[in-house]
Order: sequence, then structure tokens, then C-alpha cells
Amino acid sequence: MQDAFIYDHVRTPRGRGRLDGALHEITPIQLTTQVLASLRDRTELDTNLIEDVLMGCVMPIGEQGCNIARVAALQAGYAETVAGFQLNRFCASGLEAVNLASARVMCGELDAAVGGGVECMSRVAIASDGGACYSDPQTNWQTWYIPQGIGADMIATLDGYSRADVDAYAVESQRRAGIARSQGFFKGSLTEVRDILGQVVLAQDEAIRPATTLEDLAKLKPAFVALGEQSGFDGVMLQRYPQTERIEHVHTGGNSSCIVDGAAAVLVGNKSFGERTGLKPRARIRSFVSLGSEPAIMLTGPAAASRKALAKAGMTVSDIDLFEVNEAFASVVMRFMNELDVPHNKVNVNGGSIAMGHPLGATGAMLLGTVLDELERRGLSTALITLCAAAGMATATIIERV
Repeated sequence: MQDAFIYDHVRTPRGRGRLDGALHEITPIQLTTQVLASLRDRTELDTNLIEDVLMGCVMPIGEQGCNIARVAALQAGYAETVAGFQLNRFCASGLEAVNLASARVMCGELDAAVGGGVECMSRVAIASDGGACYSDPQTNWQTWYIPQGIGADMIATLDGYSRADVDAYAVESQRRAGIARSQGFFKGSLTEVRDILGQVVLAQDEAIRPATTLEDLAKLKPAFVALGEQSGFDGVMLQRYPQTERIEHVHTGGNSSCIVDGAAAVLVGNKSFGERTGLKPRARIRSFVSLGSEPAIMLTGPAAASRKALAKAGMTVSDIDLFEVNEAFASVVMRFMNELDVPHNKVNVNGGSIAMGHPLGATGAMLLGTVLDELERRGLSTALITLCAAAGMATATIIERV
């Protein structure tokens, strides 16, 4: 086995995933093409040396279908010998793409590859790909399918997180993201997104609201009450957890990840690739895992995945300097911190998806890049990145600076 190194990474800003969002006019193929071209240009990369492009995409239909990884690589001017692979591990897809690229480098199949992801949520809506979990009652019954927001509320109910608790977490995410943006912490990895005329349409993350207060969030109504009570999902969840009398619905649009558009790409290669190109590796992949967890709540896997990744690396929680835990919902990260006994000052130090947004297929690659930049800025060494994923899954990756 050989080491897999991260040589560089780049991402687009996250644009609000709405019709009036800055990136709505940019198609998924254009967004992916631009991020791949930026990665090539900033590293002065000979793309003949890249053997595959792996892109996560959670809704791989319509404009995001047709193996967007291969088509975008061709459109970005990569060598025609570069293969392309589109994959879907729900919210962990972007990180899984980097992990799979790394695994293929480690085993000697590839010398270099690009892993990343894309999601244009303003153009291809969540759940637009259909599937048995949305429409087949037998599948729902056998797999305990329950919408994620109700699972997040169930975590809060079981762990005793109040509405004030999850709102306070969200306010802190906004505050941290606002500071990071204003101080330019993200600039080193951002690539401007341009329209067909070459004009810049977005240069920084659009969704951050640093002035958000507890009073602002308190005005929002819980988002999943009607879905849980009128559609019967609360009753199904309570059958799974009969020790609970009722579900406390505490999550809102303000303390959950926001819908955005975005894309990211990470350049991974072995040692000889760096020697041939003159590129200096920025970090080494220490370990990675994906696993299944309880499917009804669906969101509890990050701690278990992290423990397994740590064990594979021969490390403990205390060996990790910084953590990036996807902020699908506030309670997900709060449970992670409590379960692994990790202080908040080491977790999502520049804010997270509650503030910046969660472009499903791209988020994992974005989190990896964000925390690598922060390790370098602080002069630290190790980081763990983890995301929960639909159907009760989770992925975790550990990186170490070199």
C-alpha cells in the first residue's frame, strides 16, 4: 500500500438554492466544469496525468445526470484519457468521492485522480430522483423510513436539547462563518463563478447571516410539526422508541442546513505524482470509513464512523486537532460533541452548513478543504471530517498535514 496525498483543493462559493440565488442561472455542468478548470489552472496541471474524476451528486438526474463527472472533465479541457465517475452516498457523496479516489491511489490502481462533488439545488430539487423510500409503503415499513427533520427532532428529544439550545448552536455557526468570511479565511480555496459572458456572478458564500440573533431565530416556527403529526411519521418514530412519550419539534429553517448550490474538487495523488509535477503535498489521508447506523433517526452515524476511522488510523479523539461535522441539523453536531466528548472550540471552527449551506453532493469535499486550510492557518496537524447520510449512513475521513 502507498500513501495518498492531497495536493490541492478548490470550491465554488455557495449560492442560495432559490430562483433568486446568485448561482441559479449557472447549470450543474457549467458549475462542475468551472471548478475542475480552476483546479487545473491553479496547479498548472497536465491533465494527462489525471486518470479519473469522481464527483458526488445526490440527485443525478436531468441537468445533473449523464455522468456529470466525465462530461464536465471533457468540457473543462481535461485530456480525453481522463475517465469520469458519478457516485451517490447521499449527503456524504463528496467526501466518499475523495475517499474512493484515495483508496484507488493507495492500492496502486491510480497515480492521481480528482474527487469532489456538485449539487445545484435551485435547479434540481431534493427528492426529484424519486425512489422506493418516498413512494413504496412496504419499503417504508421494512426500512423505517422517516424524514430526516423528524429524526433530528428525535435526537433533540432523546438528548434533552431545547429549542433555545439548538438555536444557540445555530447563532454560533453564523457568527463563526461571518468572521471567517470577513477575515478572508476561505479566499485561498474559492474560485469565482462566472456566467456565459465571463462576468462574475458570485465570489463569496451568499447564505451567511452573521447578524442572526436568538431573538430572530425564536420567531421561526418548527419546520417538521405538520409532517410529523399529520403524515403520521411521529407515530412511526414513537413505535421505534416507545420509551418516549412525544417528539419535541425544535428544528427550524434557522437551525438546520440551508439549501444552496455549489461544487468542489480535491486533487489526490501518490508520491511519484508529486515528484513528476513538482507539486508539494499538503496533507496525507490517514484513514476513512463509511458505515450504516440506525435508519429511523438516520442521523446518528458520525460518532460511530469517527470511532472506526480513529481505530483504523491507530489514533484517539485526543489526537485530532480539529473536527468538521456536517451541520445537517444542530442536534446532529451537538450529539456528536457529547458522544465523543469533543469541545465546541475544536468543532466547525469557521461555522458550518447551518450558516453556509449544504450542497448535498459537494459538501463533504468542501468540509475537507475548509479544515485543511484551517489546519495550515493555525499551524495544526490533524483533522477529522464526518457527515451523516440518508438511510442511516455516515462517512468519516482523517487527514494529517505533511
